Formats: sequence, C-alpha cells, structure tokens
Amino acid sequence: MVHVENGSPAAAWIAKFATPVRGAQDNEALGAVLPLAGLRFAVKDNIDVAGVPTTAACPAFERSPSVHAAVVQRLLDAGASLVGKTNLDQFACGLNGTRSPYGEVPNAFDARYVSGGSSSGSAYAVAAGEVDFALGTDTAGSGRVPAGLNNIVGLKPSRGLLSTFGVVPAAQSADCVSIFARTVALAVDVLLATAGHDARDPYSRDLALRREPMPARFRFGVPDTLNFFGDSAAEQAFAEAQEKLVALGGSPVSIPYAPLAEAAALLYESALVAERYAAVHAFFDAHGDEVIEPVRSILASGRNYTAADVFDAQTRLRAIAQQVAPMWRGIDVLLVPTAPTHYSREQMRADPVVCNRNLGAYTNFVNLLDYAALSVPSSLRADGLPFGITLIGPCGSDLALAELGQRYHHATGLAQGATGLPLPAPRPVPGLAAPGAGTLPIVVVGAHLSGMPLNGQLTERGATLLRATTTAAAYRLYALPGTTPPKPGLQRSEEAGGAAIDVEVWALPLAQVGSFLALIPPPLGLGSVELADGSWAKGFICEGHALAGAQDVTHHGGWRAYIASRTAAPHSH
Repeated sequence: MVHVENGSPAAAWIAKFATPVRGAQDNEALGAVLPLAGLRFAVKDNIDVAGVPTTAACPAFERSPSVHAAVVQRLLDAGASLVGKTNLDQFACGLNGTRSPYGEVPNAFDARYVSGGSSSGSAYAVAAGEVDFALGTDTAGSGRVPAGLNNIVGLKPSRGLLSTFGVVPAAQSADCVSIFARTVALAVDVLLATAGHDARDPYSRDLALRREPMPARFRFGVPDTLNFFGDSAAEQAFAEAQEKLVALGGSPVSIPYAPLAEAAALLYESALVAERYAAVHAFFDAHGDEVIEPVRSILASGRNYTAADVFDAQTRLRAIAQQVAPMWRGIDVLLVPTAPTHYSREQMRADPVVCNRNLGAYTNFVNLLDYAALSVPSSLRADGLPFGITLIGPCGSDLALAELGQRYHHATGLAQGATGLPLPAPRPVPGLAAPGAGTLPIVVVGAHLSGMPLNGQLTERGATLLRATTTAAAYRLYALPGTTPPKPGLQRSEEAGGAAIDVEVWALPLAQVGSFLALIPPPLGLGSVELADGSWAKGFICEGHALAGAQDVTHHGGWRAYIASRTAAPHSH
C-alpha cells in the first residue's frame, strides 16, 4: 500500500505520495539506459495506481486497484517515478477545473482564472514545475484546454495508441490518455515509452505512425468562422499565431468549420452523451446524489435516449466524417485556438454550462473524427494570461505534428510553463524519416538557432532541424560588438584552451544555399566546423580580425546560454 498525503494548497493534488513510486533503474553494468530515468510524473485520479484509491473526483465512487494502469506501468518500466494523483473535473466531465469536491484548481498564471479541465491538476502540476510531466485524459479536449490555458504542451495521441486499461472511462470509444509536459520533446519521449497495443483495452489499436515530417512548404487550415466570445486579446493572439506559422513555411487555407462544429455538438447534444452515462451507470443509478452538479445532470441526460437514437447519432457522425475527409487533400495540418478565451472562476460559477461549452469550441470534434492533436504555447497576452494553439492532423500523424509543434514552440521564445525557465535546445523527433538527398547540413551557433531572431532565414527556405549537439572541444565563442541582432563569432582555438560549444545542425535544401549565403554579412561566413562526434560540416565561422575587442563568452557554453545570462543579469540582485 502506498502511503499518501491528501490535499494541496492549490487543489491540484488529490493524493501526493510521501514516498514516490520508484520506476525501474538504469543498469550501467549491462549498458541499459532507461528513456525516462530520473523524471518525476503525476497521473490524473481517474487512472489506476496499485494500492492507491481511484476516486475520479467522487469520493463515494472510490475503487482500490491491485494493479497499475497500463500506461503507469510502462512509465515506471521506463524509469520515471510517480509522485501522486491529481485533481480533475468529476468523472472527467468538464473543461474548466472547477467541478471537483476536492477544490477548484486555479490557473498557474493568475489564480482568479480557471485552469481548464478536466485534467486540471495534471496541467497545473506541470506548469508550476512540481513534476516533469503528467498524464491526463482527453475525450472532448481535456488534454488540450488546460495545456493552452497554462502555457504548456498537451499531446493528445491518436485514439488507441495508448492503452486505457486501468482508466475510468468518460466516453470509452472516444477516450485517450493524454500527456502534459513543458516541452514537445519530453511529451514525445513519454508517448513513445507508453505507446503500444494492449488487448486488455477494447479500443486499443496497433497503429503505424506516419514517418514523414511536415513538408517544408506546408498548408495549414484555418476555420472560416471563428468565435472568441468577445475576447479581443485571444483574437489578436490567434492572428499572430498564423503569422508565426507563415514564417515557418506555412500557407493559410480557409476551411469550412460548420461540419466540424456539428460533429463537436454531437458529443453532448445528441444521443452520444449516453456513453457518458454508460461509463458509470451502475454507480450512478445507485448513488446519483453523490455526484455534484452540473455533472449529475449531464450524466442523467444520457438516460433519455433509446438505442435507436444512439445509432442515428453514430450514423450522422460517420456522414460528417465522410463530408470533411476531402479537407485533408487541401491542407497538411489544421490550426485552431486551443481555447477561444479565458474565464475567471467567478464567471464559471455564474454560468458553468455555457462557459464550459465555449472552452471546448475547437476541441470536441477531434476524437469523434479520429484525429491526432497537439496543443503548444503560442504567446502571453497583454494581461499576462497564456494563449495556446492546437495543431490537428489525421490519425497517425502524431510525430509529424510534434516536429512542427516543436519548431513553433521554440520560435515563440516563451519560458517553460509558469517556471520562468527558458526552453532547452530542441531535439529531433524520434521515428521521423531523416531529410532526404538534396540538402546541405549547416551548423548554426548563434542568431540562427531555434527560437532566435534569424532562425526564420532557415525555416522559410525549407530547412529542417537534424540535431542539437556541440562542437569538438576546440573552439571559442565571442560576442561581436555592434551587431543587430546580437551575433557571435566562432573560432577554432586549440592552443588557447578550446571548449565544446552548443550548436544545431540544420538540413538546408541545396537549391536554397545560394540565397542563404547572400544573407550572411561579414565578418561571418561559412566554413568547416568539427562536431563532437569527430565529423565535419559546413557552418558559421568568423574572420579573425573581427574578434579584436570582442567579448569572450566561451564559458557560457553556447549562445543561447549567453543571451539568457544577459536577460537575467539586471534582475540577479
């Protein structure tokens, strides 16, 4: 039996363990290195942990599992340690984080506002830096809305990719286990550690993920009608998000949103809501008075439909799926706001059904139509509240969405969640095919790094990130005076005590090399740079005469760290 400590000042936790459940350990003697070793995670309290009650935020429903949920076991086997179970909208029924007897989970940036739900506690714990990652569930947007409202990544896998064995269902045919992290790279690590067919889950599938990255020139769909419910700050943030995607090589394409909106409405406004009731009907029929409002009314509404009504709703959903399928011939990815607005907790209490429905305006249809989705941070509004976007693709496009989402996230320059920590260097997405022939690897060290001011000169030419690495331990890095934006000079200097400098290697299409070279001002140029593995590649170097009087910043280990130190310096005392 795991010893637990109940409650949390932020209401994020239902049970925080006095001692973490330790995952498997690396075995260096056997050369076994586990992918998630040393990382701490939490799970939403509708996901089973052996020896710990599962409440689904309804104390009367409590069950005592003897085995871990499949996803929990896989995370422990991958080396991660479990620190507790998080709060949620009761029975995962809600998108706001206020529908729990364990308390309302506040927004990590402003406690007056909702956190988003139903996976509210998991998102808060990640945004606040209390864990490295967390599991939620997503039927109607619960793995995305709280991510968007808290400046973190919310990865909603293709349905059936992660087992739901050991998860209290919300609407089982549409349920997904979702992943919250502060970076896309970590979310993908968790996805790959947990994915796989599981015959114990009736809806598990052995899915083949798409291995091709997003095209260098891609088309992103934008709904032809958008409603931000009077929130001009969110509307402006979404317009800016489209501009950022264009800078990454995207072209906007207007798509009709009415069919998607109709599919979204079916989840709660048709006989499909009967699946919500079916998930817990044995308990609900005997203990309905133990369920809080408005969850009670939503579940009870599922009793009002006949089997014929359900089949009619399912048939209508399939018809909509056929209607919207041609959309994917004209776009590579669909872009929507993760949530169209922020609501205060007071507003949510005053009008819980309407406000909750509005938060799901761009999420409800995704699982019903069998799409993959990734919510990534986009900006902080003038009022300090986060705004996120969601990238949506067909089933199996999870890794391609992650590659684009990581590039987008790092281009924003945002900090990680509410921690204030800068984003680490991006990493190539495992499992995606490497860029083909016809490219030149380019080593970048300064303003062309991901998220830096000149990175767009690479992405607009269709360049893709190959890897983040370091130079050989034979270089020195200098801050060149009088450059805008600030630029470094890299020089090989074995005699002067060289060091390894952080760099990225990008694959630049050969047809774009000439136009890229034309943008490089003296005293910079392309030469040969030795990398940590002993290989050489073309990269940025600096003419020696320009280093006279330049500041030696080698001790920072890289340009990103140097720029961060300049930003932090005025506040260091």
